[in-house]
This record gives sequence, C-alpha cells and structure tokens, in this order.
Amino acid sequence: MINDPAATMVIGAGVAGLSTALYLRRSGHPVMMLDPYPSPGGASYGNAGLISVDTAVPIALPGMLRKVPGWLVDPSGPLAIRPGHLPAAAPWLARWIGASRMQRVLAVSDAMRALHRDSFDCWRELLGPSRFDELIRPVGQVRIWEGDADLPEVELELLRRHDIPFELLTRDSIRALYPDLSPDIRKGMLLPGNGYTVSPQRLVRTLSELLREAGGEFVAERAVKIVPKGADGYMVMTNVGHRMARRIVIASGAWSRDLLDPLGIRIPLETERGYHAVMPQANVQLPIPLTVKNMGFALTPMEDGLRAAGTVEIAGLRSPPDEKRAEILLSHVKRLFPALRCDPPRLWMGHRPSTPDSLPILGEVPRHPSMHLILGHGHFGMTGGPPSARLVARLINGEPPGLDPAPYSCQRFTGA
Repeated sequence: MINDPAATMVIGAGVAGLSTALYLRRSGHPVMMLDPYPSPGGASYGNAGLISVDTAVPIALPGMLRKVPGWLVDPSGPLAIRPGHLPAAAPWLARWIGASRMQRVLAVSDAMRALHRDSFDCWRELLGPSRFDELIRPVGQVRIWEGDADLPEVELELLRRHDIPFELLTRDSIRALYPDLSPDIRKGMLLPGNGYTVSPQRLVRTLSELLREAGGEFVAERAVKIVPKGADGYMVMTNVGHRMARRIVIASGAWSRDLLDPLGIRIPLETERGYHAVMPQANVQLPIPLTVKNMGFALTPMEDGLRAAGTVEIAGLRSPPDEKRAEILLSHVKRLFPALRCDPPRLWMGHRPSTPDSLPILGEVPRHPSMHLILGHGHFGMTGGPPSARLVARLINGEPPGLDPAPYSCQRFTGA
C-alpha cells in the first residue's frame, strides 16, 4: 500500500497524527504514516502527561500582559524569550495579547470545553478498555498557588460557566494529600474530572502498535515539500524521493509551517518550547498530579520517575536547548518538597505547536481540497489530540462531526 496513490497520507506520528490515522484506518481508509522518527517523538514524548478533560481555560487571559515584564526579568520565571527570535515571534505574540480580551476568552473557552470534554471517551475508543486502564489514570488534578495571591477570578468564572466541578483546597486539605509539601502552600484547587498518563512514551507507542495491527503503513521519511497535483491529489517530496496521495493530513506539529508556508497557507503557529526533568526513584509520592500555576509547570507521577514539565521559552525551532530551564524546574520542585531525594535527573526539551488563542487548527484547507490539518494543540495535546482526530476523521468520512468545527478552522486567521 506504500505506493498506492489512493492512500490517505498522514504526516506526523505524534498523538494527533496517530489518533487520526487510527480512526481513519478503522473506518476503512488505506493509511500511510510518514515520519522520519519512530513513535513517540517531539512533544508527544516529553509532555507533562496531563489529560485535562475538565479544562476550558486558555493560556492568554485578561491581565496576563501586566505579568510578562516580571516573568522576563526573573531567570527562574515561567516565560523566557530569546532576543534573537523576538522579531520573528512578535506577530504571534501580538495575536496572543489580542486573544486575552475577555470576549475572545469566552469564545475560546466554549470551544475548548466542546473539544476536551470527550477526551477520555476518545482515548477509550482508541486504546480499548484494558490498555486504557493500564496507561491512564482518571484520578483528577490539583492546582496550587504559592504565596498569598488570590485564586484567579477569571479561571473560576470559566469553570462555573461550564458547570465543571471543582473543590477549593485549604492548607490542611492540601497537606492531607501531600504531607511532604512545603507549608508555604496555602491555596489550591482540585479538579476531579481530570487525569494523567503514567507514560506518554508508552501511550504513544501503543497507538502506533494499534495502527500497525489495523493495517496502517509506516514510512520512515521526512516530508520536505507538498506539491498540489490537481485531480491526482498531492505529491509529497521527502528526503529520499516523492510519494503520491489523494488525501493528506498534516499533523507535523511545530514544524507544520515548513510545509504550509510555501503553499501560501499562513497560520500563526509558534513553538512554545517546554522542558522537563524526570527524577527517578524519587522518595516523594504524589497520589494526584500537581500543577504549580504561578510557576507554570506540572509535577506528574510516572512509571519512570517523578516528572516536572512546563515553562515556556520562545526561541524558535532551531536554537539549541538551554538546560538551565530544566534545572530551574528541579529547583522549584526541591523548594516545594524540601525532603526530596532521587537518582540523577534526566533533562529534555521539546516544541509545543501553539496558536495564539490556545485552540488547535482542524479541518480541510480552503483552496486545497483533500488537505486536512490537525495541529496547534499547544499545552493541551494529550487532551485535545484524540477528540480532534475523531472530528477530522468524521469530516473526512462525511459523518456528523458531533461538534461545531468552525472555531477550529484555519479561516479564523487572516490569510489562511
């Protein structure tokens, strides 16, 4: 089937691409998966592992702009921008600021809720009950704030808007869950409808194994250019030649613009580089993952160790990692858990494919029939990837989509 020009080619074997390919293959499509690396790779490998079904709060919020200068001058803060990349990132940052207006925040929140609420259901469809129970823990998430700052009213308003259950936690209730946590933590929130995976790596690898079992083909090549061929579909030039496909699905994450820009498809996609530090054999046990809101990172108990993952670095795709960003995460964890002991940590950096408004870009591209996008999930890939894939597969199959696809269209951005 690799040389079958009638196949649907999916470019990118992360969570979004694999989920789409698996939905399409199970509905009868011949599917070719094109990716130079074995799964998992990129953000699908190193993320925080959070599956935030009951999360409808975008990253850009009212009042956030006032905090940016303080973050930038704080070397241990949650945001860093490399000066050399600032001119290229400025248009995206301007759109990000624009997305923080409350009217836009409400619309984005509604679309996030519509997409995320079925994430666990989609994971069960893709994995089956036994693999779901092995890899995913729907035990909730806890958010904490350092210091005396009040919990953000906007976040509370959005949770109430969607009738999302939550519980405000006192210092005593937090300490009951996390006895080793610093007593300086006095405020928190439990979101019981959320969860996490014990291993993003094994979860994504399981998707690839299921796709192979279903008859999907994997081609270890890198797409370098897409050439429209009219009624014949698309020629995809790779690092070793070219391949034809009637339909293509672009799921190549932060690298998607390398394929879309030459076609005149202009989307505001930036890499919000994130870091993680895995602490093997940690003596601190977490019953529920923690998100430290003011520091912009999560702490998740995984089968290979305690993983601290997060922060945002705006530095482009090709700048080398700054290992100090991962080491900062370690210092945060040690401040929160003073008694922490672990084996030597493992550090990592990856690229979140992010849009300014926190919504992914899904669906067919205008003026390019049979070219479909599923990308831009940013901080919510493990949550939004499977329901986005189900939506895209339903649109391809001409089935009722189950939710309004318009908020995720590339047409919401001028020039797309």
